[in-house]
Amino acid sequence: MTHEHIHPMIDKILKNIEKVMIGKRNVAELSVIALLAEGHVLLEDVPGVGKTMMVRALAKSVGANFRRIQFTPDLLPSDVTGVSIFNPKEMEFEFRPGPIMGNIILADEINRTSPKTQSALLEGMEESSVTIDGVTHRLGKPFFVMATQNPIEYEGTYPLPEAQLDRFLLKMKMGYPDMADEIEVLNRAQKVRPIEELEPVIDLEELIELQTQIKEVHVDDTIKRYIVELASRTRTHASVYLGVSPRGSIALMKAAQSYAFMYGRDYVLPDDIQYLAPSVFAHRIILKSEAKFEGIRAEEIVDRVLSRVPVPVRRLVK
Repeated sequence: MTHEHIHPMIDKILKNIEKVMIGKRNVAELSVIALLAEGHVLLEDVPGVGKTMMVRALAKSVGANFRRIQFTPDLLPSDVTGVSIFNPKEMEFEFRPGPIMGNIILADEINRTSPKTQSALLEGMEESSVTIDGVTHRLGKPFFVMATQNPIEYEGTYPLPEAQLDRFLLKMKMGYPDMADEIEVLNRAQKVRPIEELEPVIDLEELIELQTQIKEVHVDDTIKRYIVELASRTRTHASVYLGVSPRGSIALMKAAQSYAFMYGRDYVLPDDIQYLAPSVFAHRIILKSEAKFEGIRAEEIVDRVLSRVPVPVRRLVK
């Protein structure tokens, strides 16, 4: 789609990110879509392609409190959520918040840490709160997690279980830049670090207002039926062991509302669903072992389903 009618405030965010991220418009858009839809992103790619820079640029662009958690095998849940420490002066326990108590969180190499520590983060993502020593602490608003994992290294890693993958609104890859873009990256990094010069273009109150407005974007019943039909077809596909859950259907609807709003519309189109379905559905599909052996990918299943489900068309009544 063209960028002619993009929402002016969202356009400012994207242009600001592009000062740092060269040739990654698609990844920037999907990141902003997830943030506006109050979802989270799983970014899977090799080191050095700009995953950390993307989330830092996003945080700076909206004036958010940025926190980075480097996941390691010895990281404890309390290292993520925080801990209660006894204060002998006051003779009581006081809460020391962990890095999860920010607005935009980079969960770096999430598959390197134990399932127990992973679940501490994922609880916060799902509940917007964490419970420590029986006391519930609400997380900041907005709250957005971009988790990264390296798809190459498997030794000493703990792959996210399917139920936890389902917590991420979108999964995407950065990919290497093309030659011209990489040369431009070198030019910009030669004297200064572009990320250090980035300034906010909107504030958190404006971001929260955008998140509220997105919920008002109309989703026609025919679109809802289309989403459910797509999800249903993944569940009955011959190569699929476990298809997209109802949570996945909700995620696609919310992402589509966010995408429509980004492009200045107050209604969702079938095109929005088709564009976003691979990023929302693929990581929620568990393939049968024989399908994996044949080299079939979840993205291919989504593409096949999209090609087979009729696109809803509403006739205009004169």
